[in-house]
Amino acid sequence: MARPFVFINVATTVDGKLAPSNRKFIPFGSKRDLDLLYELRADSDAVIAGARTVDCAPGHYGPGPEKYRRLRVKRGLPEYNLRVIVSGRGTLKPNADIFRYRFSPIIVLTTERASIRNVRQLRAVADDVEIFGERELDFTRALSWLHNKWRVRRLLCEGGGELNATLLRLGLVDEIYQTVCPLIFGGRDAPTLADGQGIDDVRKATRLRLKSLKRVGQEVFVVYRLQNKA
Repeated sequence: MARPFVFINVATTVDGKLAPSNRKFIPFGSKRDLDLLYELRADSDAVIAGARTVDCAPGHYGPGPEKYRRLRVKRGLPEYNLRVIVSGRGTLKPNADIFRYRFSPIIVLTTERASIRNVRQLRAVADDVEIFGERELDFTRALSWLHNKWRVRRLLCEGGGELNATLLRLGLVDEIYQTVCPLIFGGRDAPTLADGQGIDDVRKATRLRLKSLKRVGQEVFVVYRLQNKA
């Protein structure tokens, strides 16, 4: 099935954390890291994020300042990117900050575990709510649907760690953009780039190859290509 090119963008501490152990996200990257976020959004048809990320990291998940919107138009893209939220049980808060910004469609992907009440509440605030799968979200089918119905060719994933891990495990990620910031959070409960169950054998690890590396100030900007990708 045809699917979008999927790439993850993430800022982590040196020990790979996305937030402190209380999981309260406060941006800790530099201005250059923020600029990169908008640059990548300006090259994406849609941004996808998990419900917990959207709830904990308020924002519009759109292209941001006017210069990035102009860049999108110059590239032949709509001025504003689509926004996609994954909520397996449909527990995304209907009053989440993202719903205050109505500049582009908001799509919620969920499963049959979502209650009728939750789906009804989300359909009242989102532009589309689609069910893919019974217990677990069928990402292969969902991404194909985004590609075919919404013409999503490039899909930027902004986490969190469990969504990243799931897409990686399913082989649906093509590239990873990682900003390594000069901080250490520690903590076994602090979220990481790839959360979830993880592997029990190093031979099962997702393998990457380095595409580029650049130092700006005290941060390192790394781009990885998934090893099994062309």
